[in-house]
Amino acid sequence: MPEVRVIGADGSQVGIIPTHEALRLAEELGLELVEVNPRAAPPVCKIMDFGKFKYETSKKEKASRRHQSTIVLKEIKLRPKTDDHDLDFKTKHIRSFLQEGNKCKLVIVFRGREIVHPETGQAMLDRVVKSVQDVAMIEQRPMMEGRRMVMIIGPRVGVIRPSPTAAAGGGGRPPGASSGGGGGTSGTSPPVPATAKSG
Repeated sequence: MPEVRVIGADGSQVGIIPTHEALRLAEELGLELVEVNPRAAPPVCKIMDFGKFKYETSKKEKASRRHQSTIVLKEIKLRPKTDDHDLDFKTKHIRSFLQEGNKCKLVIVFRGREIVHPETGQAMLDRVVKSVQDVAMIEQRPMMEGRRMVMIIGPRVGVIRPSPTAAAGGGGRPPGASSGGGGGTSGTSPPVPATAKSG
């Protein structure tokens, strides 16, 4: 007669008992017997409210997806001779983007004969990187793409935090957002030892 190792609804170890007895225990409690580790010898089953289990697992998975961090690559366009005021404005935005956990694609756009002096674009990128070096790290060094010089920078480890804009209610991830856990279960088969499986 096949036997299973049974975990009670409260998490306690019931022990190794015949499958029909395990099913009877679950039925007496108005619950189901769900196989959680079919590879064990003997297989491990748990007495639980399978419907409630599936519902709570689904909620955790949705919460995890909702709060999952999404890294965005923001493109910031500059000119080789961007004036100080505009550069300062764009640098503040770059800092904000990085602190929200995003990456920035810095693009120097050359017009006309500016292309013959790529060092002016390099100098502009150097100024930007120097001004945000406390929160930024270079992920792709400057390279030419046609009439554009492109560089990618990302946030340094440990500096990601809600930006002043987000703190004021202007966007970004809400403070205190956390990732939910959540193991999975197929939930596609009837909750009996031979077919219902979890994770």
